[in-house]
Amino acid sequence: MSIEQENDASAQQNWSGTYRYAAERIIAPTDAAELPGIIRSAPRVHALGTRHSFNALADTSGTLVDLTGLPDDVAVDGVAGTARVTAWTRYGAAAQALEEAGFALHNMGSLPHIAVGGATATSTHGSGDRNGSLATAVRALTFIDANGDPQTIRRGDDDFDALVVHVGAFAIVTHVELDIQPTYRVRQDIYSGLTWEAALADLDAITTAGHSVSIFTRWEGEDLGFVWVKTRLGDDTDAVVDVLLDGARDPGSTPLGSDDNVTELGGVPGPWLLRLPHFRLDREPSFGAEIQTEYFIDRQDAPQALRAVRALAPLIRPHLVWTELRTIAADDLWLSPAYGRDSMAIHFTWFDRPDEVAAVIPLIEEALRPFGARPHWGKVHAFDAERLAEVHPRLADARAVFERRDPDGRFVSDHLVALGVRETRSR
Repeated sequence: MSIEQENDASAQQNWSGTYRYAAERIIAPTDAAELPGIIRSAPRVHALGTRHSFNALADTSGTLVDLTGLPDDVAVDGVAGTARVTAWTRYGAAAQALEEAGFALHNMGSLPHIAVGGATATSTHGSGDRNGSLATAVRALTFIDANGDPQTIRRGDDDFDALVVHVGAFAIVTHVELDIQPTYRVRQDIYSGLTWEAALADLDAITTAGHSVSIFTRWEGEDLGFVWVKTRLGDDTDAVVDVLLDGARDPGSTPLGSDDNVTELGGVPGPWLLRLPHFRLDREPSFGAEIQTEYFIDRQDAPQALRAVRALAPLIRPHLVWTELRTIAADDLWLSPAYGRDSMAIHFTWFDRPDEVAAVIPLIEEALRPFGARPHWGKVHAFDAERLAEVHPRLADARAVFERRDPDGRFVSDHLVALGVRETRSR
């Protein structure tokens, strides 16, 4: 039985409270068997997960289907090296089930609170020069199509590369099959004292320092900020370097959030699922009321692109919580921001100041335009269909697949039309 959420204020907005859904209704089915009927009866429909998008990507003029009340299921096949996970399952919960079975994922995002389906559909990522986005682990998708019928598509099938990063544009995904590997351990170390001069002269020295590396900066003078290195361990006694460029390992205070919501630092070895995310699953993540923006550039252009953003530092700093810089390996998924090129993602976590953020975003985008910057699908940006077509070479191809699979436009939204992901429909 579906539950209407019209009177639940928290259900009407995203996780950070900085986007309010415009859908006519939000319903929460309690049984996945209800999904085909919901889809068939709704002229416009869209799935809603853990509400970690910061724009209208997860919205619709019709019915939003909140999947988060459905029961989780994680089925591990160690022989095949796969796990079949319900799309609404949070990464932290899926990771716990994998760890109990002796397995792991290749990487995780900074928040374990995000749903597997939503994160892979938007090519959300962790970090690491050799690590693809979370979507690159997808081996198969099971979904309810526009006719309300169950379908499965697998790696190697026609349309697979178009549909993995689907941004909700063609169906409601119910299960995601992921590549897995044997469990492993990780330690986390913080390095401080690095300068921009040293970093821009040898970014590779930083990004290759661990399995997953994040640079956090506030664009303040010559101080880079700090570098968060997550080292995959062969043995808990494996050593790490004490010096990184002109900085040094800093065993001091927690650099993000509060002391109790960040995963354990100080070089203490632990299981992958408790070290690869920045934030703990059992705590409120990040900073709360915030807006997020992120752009992917070709990694070889990173020094020049970062110099261009640094020139805007006086306009950025007053509204910025942190910028995080991460690297992502290239992939073949058509709508992935890392499609066809090894990438660096320049992420901005902003204070909840929508007018001020809206004013500075176009300036950042113009500074990054020479580098073919691609926005994260689920974060705030000012790109339109024309600009996205300039930087996403397979956008028109992906749109054609979505139109063929949903000819009546059941999964069309104004936002997807504005981005050129779907074609315009009369209401």
